[in-house]
Amino acid sequence: MAEEQSKTAQFVDALQAGDNVKAGEVFKDALRDKVADSLDAHRQVVAGKIFNGVEAEPHSDPKPHVTDPSPETGAMIDTQGQEVPAATEAEAPATPEAEAPANDESQPTT
Repeated sequence: MAEEQSKTAQFVDALQAGDNVKAGEVFKDALRDKVADSLDAHRQVVAGKIFNGVEAEPHSDPKPHVTDPSPETGAMIDTQGQEVPAATEAEAPATPEAEAPANDESQPTT
């Protein structure tokens, strides 16, 4: 508060001396200090309201169901954890053999 009185005294002294430029600068400095103090106080109030009483929200995405890896690879498990029967070679569809190209097709022409 003593600083504001000294700025007030500086302002009055500058006006009495007729130095309006200096009086304007002293007035601006005093006003700037008062506004800065008020803003700092308000920032503390707002920060207290924002962060007090707020609980952290749980993670929004649920973790996917993952089955434990089996040490034995004889069984196939789908994404739901259900065992999938394996097709035997007799049940598996036959793979068609690729047609072999004719001799004249496979050799470059000269």
